[in-house]
Amino acid sequence: MIRDRLIYPIIVGEYFDDGHYFVADSPNIDGMVTQGNTFNEVVFWAEDAIATMLEDMTDYPEAVDPSKWELKDNEKIVYISVNMREWLSRNGKTIRKNVTVPEYLVRAAKERGLNTSQIFTNALHEELGI
Repeated sequence: MIRDRLIYPIIVGEYFDDGHYFVADSPNIDGMVTQGNTFNEVVFWAEDAIATMLEDMTDYPEAVDPSKWELKDNEKIVYISVNMREWLSRNGKTIRKNVTVPEYLVRAAKERGLNTSQIFTNALHEELGI
């Protein structure tokens, strides 16, 4: 079951070495690193990066308590909120799924110009309460 809202602390570092930019990583999600030209950009991309890393998981990692993290002077902890259900509905992969329906319904839908894939998706959303 997809949990709607996940909140993960990340570490955001501000750098001035080759321009001015921000880098974010997450001790919660191994391998998650992203960056942005501004603080707002790095937060935006961190949400996307976390969701991308979690996309194929059924059990999401628990958030680690950041109170014992040792930060450098240029780093701070930022909490990122990710709505996986919303993110997946916008960005999730689609797969081809064959379904069997009566021929008369296929003809009627085609005559009316209906998108049966969209109707099937909507019906699953309704049935699953998503």
